[in-house]
Amino acid sequence: MKLYMYAAIVGFTLFSNSCASVAKFPVSSIVPAAEITAKKMVDKNKNYVIELVAKNLANSERLDPPKSNYSVWIITDDNITKNIGQLNNSNGKKTTLKTLTAFNVKEIFITAENQGDLSYPMGTEISRTTFGDSKMKKLTSN
Repeated sequence: MKLYMYAAIVGFTLFSNSCASVAKFPVSSIVPAAEITAKKMVDKNKNYVIELVAKNLANSERLDPPKSNYSVWIITDDNITKNIGQLNNSNGKKTTLKTLTAFNVKEIFITAENQGDLSYPMGTEISRTTFGDSKMKKLTSN
C-alpha cells in the first residue's frame, strides 16, 4: 500500500512540474549566491501567471553601490519591456514574486534599482533568462 501511495505522489509531482514552463536564472556575478527560478503558467482566463523564487539573494542595500530594491522585468512576444513588480527580501533566505499578466513572456530579468515605479530599467542587471517553448500548466483554480 505504501508503494502505491509513494508512486502516486511521485507521478503527480512529475506531471504537475512537467506542464509548466520553468526557467532557471544563470549565476550572477553581482549576487553569486542567489538561486533564482521563474515559472510561467496559464490560468483559466488565458492570462499568464508568473512566479519567481529567489533564494540567498543579498539585500539590495548591501550591493556596491547600494540600491533600494530589485525590480523584475519581462520582455513580451512583441518585444515590449514591462515592470511586473519588486522582490522584497529582508532575510535573504527566500523571496517570492507571483503576478498575473496578459502578455506572453519570452524573457524575464532582474535589476537593482533606486526606484520601484520605473517604466524602463535604469539600474544594474542582476540576471536574465528565457522561457522555452514547452507546454504550460493550465491552472484550474483562480
